[in-house]
Amino acid sequence: MSKLFKYILNLIPRPLLIRLSYWVRPLIALSLKGNKFTDPIDGKSFRKFLPYGYESPRENVLSPSTLSLERHRLLWLYLKNETEFFTKPLKVLHFAPEQAFYKRFKKMRNIDYTTTDLNSPLADVKADICNLPFPDNAFDVILCNHVLEHIPNDTKAMHELYRIMKPGGWGIFQIPQDLKRENTFEDDSITDKKERAQIFGQYDHVRIYGRDYFDKLRSIGFTVEEVDYTQILAPESVQKYRLAKGEIIPLVKK
Repeated sequence: MSKLFKYILNLIPRPLLIRLSYWVRPLIALSLKGNKFTDPIDGKSFRKFLPYGYESPRENVLSPSTLSLERHRLLWLYLKNETEFFTKPLKVLHFAPEQAFYKRFKKMRNIDYTTTDLNSPLADVKADICNLPFPDNAFDVILCNHVLEHIPNDTKAMHELYRIMKPGGWGIFQIPQDLKRENTFEDDSITDKKERAQIFGQYDHVRIYGRDYFDKLRSIGFTVEEVDYTQILAPESVQKYRLAKGEIIPLVKK
């Protein structure tokens, strides 16, 4: 069964997988019920998570209940434990809203929540991240996770993010990152989808970010804190929640 899941999940694009999940997710969650791993987003526990990944599927990473991956669970824990995101009145902008978060954030009474994306059906505002329709200094918090690796002109996108963030505001801009790589790699001449998936990890990615990502954000004007939250959490929690040990949360401030 694990091999079948791995094969299917590797073939189905994540947006389609999310739509299909409304029908099959409850059945899968019920079949995997247990107490070995826990999704902190909804508190449900399972004997195992599902495999997921485009080129080389990772074992035990996709939550059967929320469809969260390692990065979603890490972000949830950080927001819940280390910020006032769930308690303080905040004006929040969320790019490409993740299914694991969307309905939960939408119901929160303390935040004025706006979603945006060029294509997502969950977007309140359809917009290009390089040319946003929002005024200067508009948002207290900006969540922009696993978006910038898709944007050819990420410098312009970063400038726009800085422009619309309020002074004193903050954001989290997660990206897939190779921390062993000093410099970001991109090559516009690679256009074949299969080759792009092999080189960049996904067919619609345009670069592999290295450690210089944080300095690029600083060059835009942001103050950047490189938060390795898995170092703060107990090792048993990292395993229980199936987090990616060593993944960095880029916390940016203006």
